[in-house]
Amino acid sequence: MTDSLSIHSAGTAPDGPSTTQLVVLRLGPEEYALPIACVQEIIFFTPPRPVSSDVPWVSGVIALRGKILPVFDLAMRLGVSRGPDADHDARIVIVESGGEQIGIVVDDATEVLTVEDHDLEPMPAGADHDLLRAITKVDDRLIVILDVAPLSPGNVPMGAVAGDVPAAAPVAPAPQPVSVA
Repeated sequence: MTDSLSIHSAGTAPDGPSTTQLVVLRLGPEEYALPIACVQEIIFFTPPRPVSSDVPWVSGVIALRGKILPVFDLAMRLGVSRGPDADHDARIVIVESGGEQIGIVVDDATEVLTVEDHDLEPMPAGADHDLLRAITKVDDRLIVILDVAPLSPGNVPMGAVAGDVPAAAPVAPAPQPVSVA
C-alpha cells in the first residue's frame, strides 16, 4: 500500500497488520464506503429544502441540531443510478469534510467493516473520478472507498435558499438518527 491510499488506521494488533474501519453504503446495486472516522452519524432521509445552485447534485439544506447543513445526492454526483426502493430506505450520512458537516444522500447504510490496510488497492486506470479513493475486495464483493474532501462546502457553489423565505423560516424537520450495526 502506498501513502496516498492511507485512509484511517483503526489500529494495529500486536502481531498483526493495520486495519481500517469503513461504513458501507449502497447506491442501487453498488457498494461504496467511507472511513468511519469521517462519518458522524446516519439519519433517516428527510427531504432537503431546495437551494439555488448551478450544481445539479446539490439537493438542498437541512437543519440538524441548530445547524444548517448542505445535502448532496451522491448517486447524481457519481453518475450512478439509485435503487428502486431508494426513497423508502434512503439515509443521509452526516460527514465531516473540510472542517464542515455535510449530508450525503445514499440508498442505504448497510454495515461497518474492518479491512486490513494491505487490502486497499488503488483505483484502476480510467477510474479517475475525484471522489474515488481506493477499492477493496471483501469475499466476492468489490467496495469502492470514497474521499469526501471534494464535497467540502468551499468546493461546491451554493446559492440562496430557493424562494422568498425569511431567514428565520424552518428548513426541514429534525431527522431521526439510525443505527448502522
